Amino acid sequence: MPVELLVVIMKQGLPATVADAVSIDKLRVLRAAQLVIADIPPPGDSGIATVHHITHEGHSVLRRVHASRDIV
Repeated sequence: MPVELLVVIMKQGLPATVADAVSIDKLRVLRAAQLVIADIPPPGDSGIATVHHITHEGHSVLRRVHASRDIV
């Protein structure tokens, strides 16, 4: 799930790098949802993506995820 990647990125610290293709695809979703600002290689190209910033919306999602985990 892309939100799980957002949690990993937050824990890793910024700038964060993402190298595997599956995670880069998840990062594309996070960027499209405007949860992160990232440089991502074009589809089909191998490479490393770099996350530069978690947006206000991204932090809001992280707070909701954290709150829901505290309830469970």
